[in-house]
Amino acid sequence: MSQIHAAITAVNGYVPDQVVTNFDLEKMVDTTDEWIRSRTGIIERRKLTGEGQGSSAMAVPAVEGLLEKRGIDAAEIDLLICASVTPDYVFPATSNVICDKIGAVNAWGYDLAAACSGFLFAMETGRRFIESGQYKKVVVVGVDKMSSILDYEDRNTCIIFGDGAGAVLLEPTEDEVGIMDSILKVDGAGREFLHQKAGGSALPPSHETIDARQHFVYQEGKTVFKFAVTNMAQVSYDIMERNSLTSDDVAWLVPHQANKRIIDATANRMGLPAEKVMLNIQRYGNTTSATLPLCLWDYEKQMKKGDNIILAAFGGGFTWGAIYVKWAYDPS
Repeated sequence: MSQIHAAITAVNGYVPDQVVTNFDLEKMVDTTDEWIRSRTGIIERRKLTGEGQGSSAMAVPAVEGLLEKRGIDAAEIDLLICASVTPDYVFPATSNVICDKIGAVNAWGYDLAAACSGFLFAMETGRRFIESGQYKKVVVVGVDKMSSILDYEDRNTCIIFGDGAGAVLLEPTEDEVGIMDSILKVDGAGREFLHQKAGGSALPPSHETIDARQHFVYQEGKTVFKFAVTNMAQVSYDIMERNSLTSDDVAWLVPHQANKRIIDATANRMGLPAEKVMLNIQRYGNTTSATLPLCLWDYEKQMKKGDNIILAAFGGGFTWGAIYVKWAYDPS
């Protein structure tokens, strides 16, 4: 009996219209365009505005465009997994909201939170539902409205993040394409270096937490950078080694778009030249759960069936990992 693989059969993305440049940030915090570019590689990022506009406002057009490209109706979706750390509500799940807004009346779903590694973790989860044989169409969404939890008085964090959404459709195939392998890791001891302190059950919202500005992203940049460089690079190398892949065999690295120097370190560890590395950090910044699918969306027309692709990420928690994918279709 042939093995069922979970193949990516379509990809789509969405970013808000409003652009926030480094020059805009110069007017808000003590920073400069040159400082941001040289240390992160970011030139601009997007911001979702408008009253009552949550993460689902970006996820919905991303998924609707995905379905249109694949030529299927929302009612055909079996399952929708939403990776996000900025859900519309504490509950219900943003996945539920997305399904309602797009008319996915036959789908069930849930949210998954793993910070910047969220899309990887959701992909691996969706893969297993497809491989079970029971599910035929699984949508995986990565979306974050990071502007909703940024302190625009903190130059260590507000320069890095942007808003955006990306989605992929997973479908079963017996061809030798799709998600082939994964290595996923967590280390909860890293939570003290990158977190949002208040807002959860351990420290519920109060006047005191608001006054102390504890509902924003907190990051110890140097510590996070050190861990990210080491672990994202190593796990990417490990998945190549485990699958007997050389740098010549890998068509693309799809790295989490957090910092250009982390991306370069990962590519160097894998022995990959710059032309094999997907890069859009300069336009979108770090969109957390959305960086990987946005890269796939931007580079979709450059990939071809059978390409060996490594997706890698590192995020708060700490969470990190890599997924090995054989691309399932040629450019349209």
